[in-house]
Amino acid sequence: MKLSLRSKFMILVLALFPATSVLAANDSHKGDLNLGASVQVAGKQLKAGDYVVKWDGSGPTAQVNFTQNGKVVATVPARVVQLDQKASQDMAEINIAGNGDRTLTAIKFQGKTYALEIGGEAGGAVAAGDTVK
Repeated sequence: MKLSLRSKFMILVLALFPATSVLAANDSHKGDLNLGASVQVAGKQLKAGDYVVKWDGSGPTAQVNFTQNGKVVATVPARVVQLDQKASQDMAEINIAGNGDRTLTAIKFQGKTYALEIGGEAGGAVAAGDTVK
């Protein structure tokens, strides 16, 4: 009887193992992004407005979709990086070039210990009016 119960337990564990692997593989993340002005993101222009940022997996690389009004307007590569501590607030890091061109370089999410680095560039100034929710 004891062997039978142990066998049943092992079968149950083995049956659940693939399901948990699938769930981990489909680890989906998303957040809201509000841009106060147009920015470049990996060579693509995003106009001022509200976007949903979504990517699958936990890194180190990801394809990030920027969706506006239910339509994907840009898909760009990014790196998912671990932070030393949870982000205290949502933040979009914008690099502002000498000619005024604005490039989105990173997105941090409040309460999360990860961030997205967009296009492999280091973040610069954070522009007012650009928020992540």
